[in-house]
Amino acid sequence: MHMADALLAPAVAATMYVASGTAAGFSIHKLRKDDEPQKLPTMAVTAALVFAGQMINYTIPGTGSSGHMCGGMLLSALLGPQAGFLSMIVILAIQCLFFADGGLMALGANIWNMAFYGCFVGYYLIWRPIMRGHWFGEGKGAQRARIIAASIIGCVVTLQLGAFSVVLETSLSGITELPFGAFLALMQPIHLAIGLIEGLITSAVLVFVFESRPELLRELGTDGRALPAKRSLKAVVAILAVLALVVGGGLSLLASSNPDGLEWALFGNAEEGYSENMGLDEDDFGVSSAAADKAGEIQEKTSFLPDYAFSDNDTPVGTTVSGVVGSAMVAGVALLICLAGGFFRKKKKV
Repeated sequence: MHMADALLAPAVAATMYVASGTAAGFSIHKLRKDDEPQKLPTMAVTAALVFAGQMINYTIPGTGSSGHMCGGMLLSALLGPQAGFLSMIVILAIQCLFFADGGLMALGANIWNMAFYGCFVGYYLIWRPIMRGHWFGEGKGAQRARIIAASIIGCVVTLQLGAFSVVLETSLSGITELPFGAFLALMQPIHLAIGLIEGLITSAVLVFVFESRPELLRELGTDGRALPAKRSLKAVVAILAVLALVVGGGLSLLASSNPDGLEWALFGNAEEGYSENMGLDEDDFGVSSAAADKAGEIQEKTSFLPDYAFSDNDTPVGTTVSGVVGSAMVAGVALLICLAGGFFRKKKKV
């Protein structure tokens, strides 16, 4: 769902930067009051895992399309909405600047579409009410069922909101080649399927954490947090770190080559015998602007592994290197954010 700069008018892009920046400022303010030492390693490995997970496009059968996880629900369930949102900003910014995934001018919109809904709407309106409720009764089995239900419902709903925002933003940008109704009719169903698969992936990870270290999950309640831990925090962090490396450095080589949901809606996949959908020209679509051109020039200079590959060849090693390096960068920046938050919190108490 990473939007290109050509899909946005500068005024719309600037508005989305302001919206995402406001949410980021609110998150930083809230986290300065936080004091959870275990969040530091958890934030690093889960952010790295989401980065790696986003590299894997999974095929949506019968459509000629593919999808990848966003990760907002996963991060907010483990870190809380504020830390989850900041982690998503780190992921999307690194993807944009160093891997040319998503436009730089469109970064504010991509943060809003892919992070805000999953982290804030997904957490406060879906995850927390379900986890605090009495769905499926009481006991460990019921808690496990609530985790699965909240993950799937949350991913489906928040991806639908994100897809709708993409359609709305392009319409407000005046891209007449994308009629609102027709574009919406393509975007919503394909992201419904993508959201269902992400929900299953998210629930699998969260159930593992629940079984291993239940106190890491938000909103479990006193009974849930009192459950015995099967693994140490170090073991859980190590397992998630290894999983991030395996996914980013190895499984990413098996990613589907089909266009993702947004690209599929815009350009179709006629080469593989599927519909052309909106039928836009991949080399000439949307709106052009001086701001987009400048953003593109900056991005060209900063992206040392464009499209998760070496710039001078398309060997699979480039994908592996991108997965490992990108995951490490995301983990490192997430750690720095945690450390900086702790520094400012302590400084404030003096």
